[in-house]
Amino acid sequence: MENLYHQTNRLIQEVQGPAGLGRLERVGSDEGAIHIVENEVQARIDQIVSNCERLDMLVNKEPPTRRANAKLRVEQLKYDCQHLQAALRNFQHKRYQREEEERERDALLSRTFTANDHSETTIMMDAALQHNQRLYNTHREIDNLIDTGTTAMSSLRDQKVTLKGAHRKILDVANTLGLSNTVMRLIERRTYQDKFILYGGMFVTCVIMFLVYRYFA
Repeated sequence: MENLYHQTNRLIQEVQGPAGLGRLERVGSDEGAIHIVENEVQARIDQIVSNCERLDMLVNKEPPTRRANAKLRVEQLKYDCQHLQAALRNFQHKRYQREEEERERDALLSRTFTANDHSETTIMMDAALQHNQRLYNTHREIDNLIDTGTTAMSSLRDQKVTLKGAHRKILDVANTLGLSNTVMRLIERRTYQDKFILYGGMFVTCVIMFLVYRYFA
């Protein structure tokens, strides 16, 4: 499992680095090169997904003392993979938008007009401009949504790292103290009973406050 984990982690770093998503930003407007790099990045992401599925099965074969930590590491890989997929989709969406705008501009520039269809030409150009403006507004809103989603995913990733550290510390403390399952169940049972004591105390306090209010009123 360790070899597959390190291999998957290395693939993620390659996609995140200059040879992956960074290379997509550098190829410019060369459509042939863009498609080649996109296919390479997508192939690596597909390999990462396949490795994560295999790691999910291997986690269950780990010893109980190492299973929780192994599961956390695999979950982190899966989260990183989802982040890469979102980044690739964002790049592809921007590329589709740019290509669509170039096609519309070329179609408008290549259109021939005569002197007799001036009014019709004006109407068609106004309709084309309005259509293009609506497309631009729609693409801009989608870009904003994607940026918001990317920010939210980054925030969730930071929170997950924090929770993972807290969970690991709890496991370390539990192993250090040697708490048994029986003791943990007793603690949970005591917590459940304390809830009733708390609610009962709140109810009695409310009754007393109501009686005092009625007495002085």
